[in-house]
Amino acid sequence: MMMTMEGVAVKLPSYSFPIIRSPARCVTRNFRPFSISASTLKEGHPAAPSAPPASLSLGHLTRPDFPILHQEVNGSRLVYLDNAATSQKPTAVIRALQNYYESYNSNVHRGIHYLSARATEEYELARKKVSNFINASDSREIVFTRNATEAINLVAYTWGLQNIKPDDEILLTVAEHHSAIVPWQLVAQKTGAVLKFVELNGDEVPDVDNLKDMLSRKTKLVVVHHVSNVLGSVLPMKDIVVCAHDVGAKVLVDACQSVPHMVVDVQNLNADFLVASSHKMCGPTGVGFLYGKSDLLSAMPPFLGGGEMISDVFLDHSTYAEPPSRFEAGTPAIGEAIGLGAAIDYLSGLGMQKIHDYEIFLAKYLYDSLSSVPNIHIYGPAPSNHVSRAALCSFNINNIHPTDLATYLDQQHGVAIRSGHHCAQPLHRHLGVSASARASLHFYNTVEDIDDFIRPSMTQSASLILSSREPC
Repeated sequence: MMMTMEGVAVKLPSYSFPIIRSPARCVTRNFRPFSISASTLKEGHPAAPSAPPASLSLGHLTRPDFPILHQEVNGSRLVYLDNAATSQKPTAVIRALQNYYESYNSNVHRGIHYLSARATEEYELARKKVSNFINASDSREIVFTRNATEAINLVAYTWGLQNIKPDDEILLTVAEHHSAIVPWQLVAQKTGAVLKFVELNGDEVPDVDNLKDMLSRKTKLVVVHHVSNVLGSVLPMKDIVVCAHDVGAKVLVDACQSVPHMVVDVQNLNADFLVASSHKMCGPTGVGFLYGKSDLLSAMPPFLGGGEMISDVFLDHSTYAEPPSRFEAGTPAIGEAIGLGAAIDYLSGLGMQKIHDYEIFLAKYLYDSLSSVPNIHIYGPAPSNHVSRAALCSFNINNIHPTDLATYLDQQHGVAIRSGHHCAQPLHRHLGVSASARASLHFYNTVEDIDDFIRPSMTQSASLILSSREPC
């Protein structure tokens, strides 16, 4: 099977683009100039707070903390709008990594000398920071993994293979990331379980009412995202958990797009498992975490065998450590975990509610600005009094391939957006497209970033790409 890699950047000559044509027809469209400003937003609207003065916005206040943002790309100021793929790192995180390797680099849990004791202390402190950040009841409910993908696989190959039986049902949505689908396909193949998928409603949001109707005593697990990395939709997770528990099902929450952007309280959600990645929350790559309720983790068998996860090893058998050590075989990503702890300190210092409130404003401004582009379709719900969406928009413009658009924006305007299927091929097929462009924001983005993305770059790119077509 041929696979396509998410967000492949193709180096193309300026102003000359290979266009994927429909064999049926060629369409020529004229694009008009347009502009949008904060004044177009309704004052006092709950989903669209008025723009803070530029000098006081959270984006302007935090940008100095991110060295990578202060550069030119292809002759233009870098405008980084690919935060759903990975976030940038503040100086505090970079220094924490540097300090570990310069001052106390050592293995953890295995030495009595100063360096090892210091590394162990900082590593376990990072675990406590994660625990406090999501309000787990105990830091032992936090398992460090390489990323959220590994965290989901850990649950699949331990709890899943231990508890899922033939004809049991695993309920997901068509909008899940590949990382939340493929492990459960493998479990279903091994166990004879059945995967069921909730489709979208008319607002292009997973149909929560349909999800509730699909729950039954056969449902053993619900795997669902908190925030969609394509649709920008935010699901009522607490309500979903209550309904799943009513039929005896467990719930695994993919929180990769929520933990970095809003207050997430696992005790309030009452989720059984929750996963997230460091690199999306201003921390280093190579580390993520699994939250699991203590009783579930204690009953799960090991995921990988080796050092650290054991209690005693004999020639004919071994006994295993208690969680979380049971699931952290081998030398962990020590520096990366410490860097994640520094990222949590940074985010907590800003305040997650403050970050969320600012991003709600950015989300509305981005959606309204993009909506003014002719012949555009933005996927997911429109923001309203009752619907708030994440600060990201996936979209397509008629007759323009998203990779052509992303390439032009990068090479001619220094604007970094994502193009591809965003590791959500089933969702794109459901939407009737093979790919989309995506602009995604974080708290260090500003209104000016959105303006530089929308005008004049989007107008120029659409006009130039279409004008490069050969006549029919």
